[in-house]
Amino acid sequence: MKLLLKLPPHARLYLKPTWFVPTPIGQPDGSVARMGNGLIWFQGYELSAFDGARRIARLTVPVVDFPATLAALPDPLAQRAQQLAANISAQRAPLILGDRTIRFDAPQVMAILNITPDSFSDGGKHGGDPQAAADMGFAMAAAGAALIDVGGESTRPRAAKVWEGDEIARIAPVIERLSAAGVPVSVDTRKAAVMEAALAAGAEIVNDVSALAHDPRSLEVVAKAGCPVILMHAPSAGDDPHDNPAGYGDVVADVFDHLEARIAAAQAAGIARANIMVDPGLGFGKSLADNLALVNGLATFQALGVPLLFAGSRKRLIGALSNEAPAAERLGGSVALAFRAAQLGAQMVRVHDVRESVQALHLWRGLADAGLSAV
Repeated sequence: MKLLLKLPPHARLYLKPTWFVPTPIGQPDGSVARMGNGLIWFQGYELSAFDGARRIARLTVPVVDFPATLAALPDPLAQRAQQLAANISAQRAPLILGDRTIRFDAPQVMAILNITPDSFSDGGKHGGDPQAAADMGFAMAAAGAALIDVGGESTRPRAAKVWEGDEIARIAPVIERLSAAGVPVSVDTRKAAVMEAALAAGAEIVNDVSALAHDPRSLEVVAKAGCPVILMHAPSAGDDPHDNPAGYGDVVADVFDHLEARIAAAQAAGIARANIMVDPGLGFGKSLADNLALVNGLATFQALGVPLLFAGSRKRLIGALSNEAPAAERLGGSVALAFRAAQLGAQMVRVHDVRESVQALHLWRGLADAGLSAV
């Protein structure tokens, strides 16, 4: 506690849930906390503090001792820690999509449907034939995806920028077909005009890798539409979202700060907090070490108090740890990452391989239910 008393009031403070337990039943009163409205309970918070880029404290605080910890912190940090803890346990509002509701009491699957010639994993697979692409979306929904994420521009490193008219021409016919059949659709785009066209075609969620920072009009478009939005972290809001010459101090803390600021910007623009999700942007301008740190620190982002999307499917870190396996041969690693994300509280996972990922999350849910009922 003496260390906490010495922390400067301007320190950057973070909380990460830890010491997970399968059930709160039988635990002493006040010794466990719940993560959101899901099936994860925990007995401790990892508290980290930074002075600038330098970590000056890291300790694990039992939930039962958290009130005493607050009393030992300088007032600004105590208020910060209390808010972060409240965010971790706050109910995650469901996504209301017309007649469909996506709840977050268990992790959901978002399916990737790229209508591009050059995406890193499946470029060209669904391009040129809107009906064939829509049929793939229907199959993904039938396999258990709660949401189909349709994109018309690759965001792989050094990908060519696509004119908004071409992007709209690629995705609008596909979105129209999916929406007409009642399939919930999100649009993966950084451009306000594309957002408008996609929403007009029937998309119900905007998924922006720049967290609504690339296009000056995007905040206004989403606020006016009143639709949910996914704010992803990328180090650059420019044409190449992977551009990151400065690197990171602590990647988890830096990404957390960025997303926290973008949530605030979205709210200031009139976007309801209940309509906001976040994505830490695995693989975007991040090294292998950065990506592994993000996965291990994923529970930290629960302290933002909004649903968390995790997108690790077929990404570079899997190949880096698997003898440079190409994207098409990363199924095992993709499923493992989705399962790990669910363990750490992700409310949704974004995947290419829907059936296998849904099966993995069914297993996770079964284990969680069994743990909860074992008394």
